[in-house]
Amino acid sequence: MNFGLLESFRNSDRNELAFPELYRRHVDLAVEAEEMGYDTIWLTEHHFVGDGYSPVMLPLAAAIAARTKKIRIGTFVLLMPLHHPLHVAESAATVDVLSGGRLDLGLGQGYRPQEFDGFNIARTERASRLREGVEIIRRVFTENDVTHEGQHFTVRNVTLYPKPVQQPHIPIWIGARSRKATERAARNGYHLAGTGPRQAELYKEALKAAGRNPADFHIAQLRFGYVAARRERAWDDAEYAIHYLMARYGQWIAEAADAPGDQRFAKAPSIGALRKLNDTRFLGEPLIIGSPDDAIEMLERYTDYTHLALGMSLPGLDPKKVRASMRLFAREVIPHFRRKSRAAAAKPRAARAGRALAAAIARPRARG
Repeated sequence: MNFGLLESFRNSDRNELAFPELYRRHVDLAVEAEEMGYDTIWLTEHHFVGDGYSPVMLPLAAAIAARTKKIRIGTFVLLMPLHHPLHVAESAATVDVLSGGRLDLGLGQGYRPQEFDGFNIARTERASRLREGVEIIRRVFTENDVTHEGQHFTVRNVTLYPKPVQQPHIPIWIGARSRKATERAARNGYHLAGTGPRQAELYKEALKAAGRNPADFHIAQLRFGYVAARRERAWDDAEYAIHYLMARYGQWIAEAADAPGDQRFAKAPSIGALRKLNDTRFLGEPLIIGSPDDAIEMLERYTDYTHLALGMSLPGLDPKKVRASMRLFAREVIPHFRRKSRAAAAKPRAARAGRALAAAIARPRARG
């Protein structure tokens, strides 16, 4: 599994840090994540949010790229309908060049009505703007003199400079919740940025139906969590931030009402009640809050995805506590799964060696 951290650069409603300090500290956390052994920093985007939620990701990606050497940097996800695809392609290619080929470009259609109102873009156009925007980006990554006459964009004789370092193009991920969007991502050959493991089987089936090998594609799972030495300590540190996150996201999702039952997210359990629930879930999946052993137990239930995007920098949580949680997770949780991965990879090699030895023993010796 690829272990990544989601950074959203948020205060809570308490406005704990001035924005320059908030952003500086969270870039520092992303840099330290590389030193701790994490594989990816995932950035995220929303607009017009008073807590400072990052409205643009590629400048942040560039800042992180300039201070790191090997950690990958991804967008989970850039809200494609709110951007011109040529601006996205140029900015993404520039970050890929600055990072030496470490960018993952995740794109989604968005859902908050306030954002579409703010940009004066019809929310009913979001799916078509996403499809058209992704097509333009992929083409200018891989072709010269691109011309496109579409429903939303007209592009004439465009050649992108500089081209991305990664070939044939920067890995493209599509953020999806619905069956239709998940199947479309598979048909078009994009990786999946998802919010629930139940999508994985649907995505793999759609890949096969399109004649693609699922082993060639990645599935990222978004989760939120926090670890401490003891479960109660983890909840003591994180409960207010978790409640704020669930209440804010829940309000947005209920207002958008994109899927049946989304209205139920509008009411989050109260502070104090969250930790008492037998199964504390957000977006249908358990929160990873507790000790390292708790985190291992929860993550071992899921084997259908290749990448974890863990939101540990919770809104308003003291960056010192976030850093301690990151370090504990890196020291005790990640190595557990690394060992399992090595053991799983060793079994086929051992089996092949055993078969070769048996064949050698059974082979008749030539007589001298």
